[in-house]
Amino acid sequence: MKVNTQNLNQLAWEKQERLLPAIIQDAYSGSLLMLAYMTPESLQQTLETGQVTFYSRSRQIIWCKGETSGNTLQCVEVTADCDRDTLKVLAIPAGPVCHLGTATCWAGSGEPALAFLARLESVIHARRAVSTKDSYTSRLFDRGRKHIAQKVGEEAVETVIAAVVNDKQEFLEESADLIFHLLVLVDEMDLSFKDVIGVLRSRHPGDK
Repeated sequence: MKVNTQNLNQLAWEKQERLLPAIIQDAYSGSLLMLAYMTPESLQQTLETGQVTFYSRSRQIIWCKGETSGNTLQCVEVTADCDRDTLKVLAIPAGPVCHLGTATCWAGSGEPALAFLARLESVIHARRAVSTKDSYTSRLFDRGRKHIAQKVGEEAVETVIAAVVNDKQEFLEESADLIFHLLVLVDEMDLSFKDVIGVLRSRHPGDK
């Protein structure tokens, strides 16, 4: 996987003895995952291998995230801030990021509202991969694409009706049902919501 890079020329390594803080952010949900430090060597290894690699200040060694736990970070993009003394790394996590076993090092501090969609999509995908008897989502997948598509249509109609009669609470409820069933159908189509976002982004004038 090719890693996108921006503003990585002439980084200010001299400010902190060849160490730069690296903020790790989920490439899909936008959630902050962790903070660590990079040296020129660990950054180079990250760019060459696509696996996020840091420098341990306590052990004084270069280490690849997940080399013992298996909870790796696949690098998508590395950028520098305006002063070129801090890095932001967009990555795709494989398992919990924090050494305490939580998804991020800021567990319990909340998450961006839209990041919940990414978490919900992961749960939906898991229900498809491993069917659970008591799961409504699993039962949807078991009944097949035609049934799921029908549910999306039904929820869309109910959302429209709620809007027409100006029932805001009902509109919120039906909108939530519509989005949920749409996420299920997207997964059934072997796509992801990221693919949908990609189409929206391509239509946005600011991203062309």
